[in-house]
Amino acid sequence: MKKKITPDLLPEYDFKKGIRGKYAKKFAQGTNLVVLDADLHKSFPDSESVNEALRAITKIAQRNRKKVTT
Repeated sequence: MKKKITPDLLPEYDFKKGIRGKYAKKFAQGTNLVVLDADLHKSFPDSESVNEALRAITKIAQRNRKKVTT
């Protein structure tokens, strides 16, 4: 019996040792996926840099809120 070749998959893709559902448990726990625009990728190349920037913005926003309410 010949294997049917899917046109989207190249012959060098080998899934024989693949594990089905390897990340299913983590996905089920919930993930936050955010897609950055291409121009932002240069400033934020990884999740660590994005988190650092968001924490800084959050701190500034909290400080400004306190100034407005007092």
